[in-house]
Amino acid sequence: MSKQARLYGRTSPRQSTTTVDVDGIPPVSDTSPGFEILDEDGPCLVIAKPAGIPTQAPPQYDSLEQRIKRFLKQRENHPGQPYLGVPHRLDRPVSGVMLFARNIRATRRLAEQFQGRTITKKYWAIVEGHLPAKNGTWVDWMRKIPGVAQAEILDQGHPDGRKAILHFRVLRQSNHWAWLEIELETGRTHQIRLQASSRGFPILGDHQYGATTPFGPPVQHKRDKWIGLHARSIAFRHPMTNTHKRKTAPLSNSWQELLDNEAS
Repeated sequence: MSKQARLYGRTSPRQSTTTVDVDGIPPVSDTSPGFEILDEDGPCLVIAKPAGIPTQAPPQYDSLEQRIKRFLKQRENHPGQPYLGVPHRLDRPVSGVMLFARNIRATRRLAEQFQGRTITKKYWAIVEGHLPAKNGTWVDWMRKIPGVAQAEILDQGHPDGRKAILHFRVLRQSNHWAWLEIELETGRTHQIRLQASSRGFPILGDHQYGATTPFGPPVQHKRDKWIGLHARSIAFRHPMTNTHKRKTAPLSNSWQELLDNEAS
């Protein structure tokens, strides 16, 4: 039985970075905003990740993984720490749909789907500037810079370069920004952010990659900033029943206000 969207406002908090620095990351607090369960079907848990928190972090720091584990422990009166498989991640400033698993078998099967690229994910991005084409494909060679949470474009054929491919279409073009739908053919570190920025179209709020336009609510710490990138939908095969599932994550108020204001 599938259980549809429920919002958990302040049930289990935590906040940190995905796989990186622990310096400057606040410990777990009981005042962090919550998360939304979009679907729960057997061992599959589909969550709407808020922007500004990491997917994973050490246990003493806030992260989406820790929030979910704490909620499950409370809901199920679990004597120990509940298992939660994390077959993929989203960057800290990115919001959107994420897929988790409640047992090891489901985690392995979902990981195989990600590795085999049979899972389809679509992203929405708001970028600065005016795109000359309504749709297209971007191809680059890029790498994650060693020791830094950043990526860079390399010349084709560079020994450290990995091919990065994405497809986009323009959903709306304003005087100052473009709203894109993006589908990744590859999944490189910061791929959408870097490929857009390298062409002169940085994502709103993404000062790390050259954006000048802010996005999202004001925050106390720079690490908590949002960017205009949202994992809109995910389509996958249920790891146990093999049924096809597709789930969509709603937009935040910041997204909705930006789109509504431009339309009015």
